[in-house]
Amino acid sequence: MFGFKRYKILSFEKGLQFRNDEFQGLLNAGTHWSFDPFSQEQVDVISMREPLLIHEKLDLIVKSGALKEDAIILDLKDHERALVWIENRFSQILPAGLYAYWTGQKDVRVEIVDTREVRFEHIDLKVIARSNMAQRYLDVCTVERDHVGVLFIDGRYVETLVPGLYAFWLGQSDALVAEIDLRETMVDVSGQDIMTADKVTLRINAAVTYKVTDARKAVTLTDDVRQALYRETQLVLRAVLGSRELDVFLTDKDALAKDIEDNVRRRASELGLEIASVGIRDVILPGEMKDVMNKVTEAKKAAEANLIARREETAAIRSQVNSAKLLQDNPVLMRMRELEVLEKIASQNKLNIVLGEKGLADRVVNLL
Repeated sequence: MFGFKRYKILSFEKGLQFRNDEFQGLLNAGTHWSFDPFSQEQVDVISMREPLLIHEKLDLIVKSGALKEDAIILDLKDHERALVWIENRFSQILPAGLYAYWTGQKDVRVEIVDTREVRFEHIDLKVIARSNMAQRYLDVCTVERDHVGVLFIDGRYVETLVPGLYAFWLGQSDALVAEIDLRETMVDVSGQDIMTADKVTLRINAAVTYKVTDARKAVTLTDDVRQALYRETQLVLRAVLGSRELDVFLTDKDALAKDIEDNVRRRASELGLEIASVGIRDVILPGEMKDVMNKVTEAKKAAEANLIARREETAAIRSQVNSAKLLQDNPVLMRMRELEVLEKIASQNKLNIVLGEKGLADRVVNLL
């Protein structure tokens, strides 16, 4: 019919009725007739199967109060964010603004969060952090196993975080998490040319094993705690070795290592570190000094070998003297000794006896 308009609204739909661009109200499911000869009326049919109501005149619709019974109205301030759950599944994060969610078709649940509390904590943080929307509004970080995170907000220390997942609202405050490894770590201090007190230049390779015990100190007292420990070990090596002569260094390495470790440990504790061990791995002498040391060592060994030979020779002579005295004082023992000598001679293939003057022959006969 002329001037009449027919609108059919399905069970899962709502009609938004406007006249002269002014919102008039909602049209529920059913068939609706309207007399509009001058085409001043407009009805926008909206499906409620998509819970979020998107419309260019949403502010007018909300202001009319027509949505109170059929939708959840959200008017978020600058410091507020909304977490939306649809059918008990996380949907999205909403920034500041005006929103409306239909409640007739799907179960909609909304949580409003104050972002002035920069750290965001939620029982379902893992689910929220995995969503695409989270990257736009949240700074998400993970503190790994055997690590801790030192949290600073706007440059101020707040707390030390244990391993886990953490999130912070973007745009409110500057949140920074410095992750620190608590496991034992080794620092190589290699290629250090150090001059001893007697002007001998050595090349030293050392190793320091440490772990962090106070993460806040390790982060705040220096920009790089590993590099700081490296420098401190360098200085200690130069101070300790530079005050000793080469011979002292070579003959008393254990005392030297302990002195180095005590000095490094004292400085490391100020940086929030605990030293497990400090050791000198290699000591490299200059080429000419190696030759000198080798000659000295060779001379010492030769002298020791000569001394041992003289001691053995002296012991042998002393034994012979003692044997001679014993034979002199005991004729029977001397006679037995002579027989042993003849027996050894006779044990060879044959015994040739050459007799000379009569006296010698008699003595040999008597001996036999």
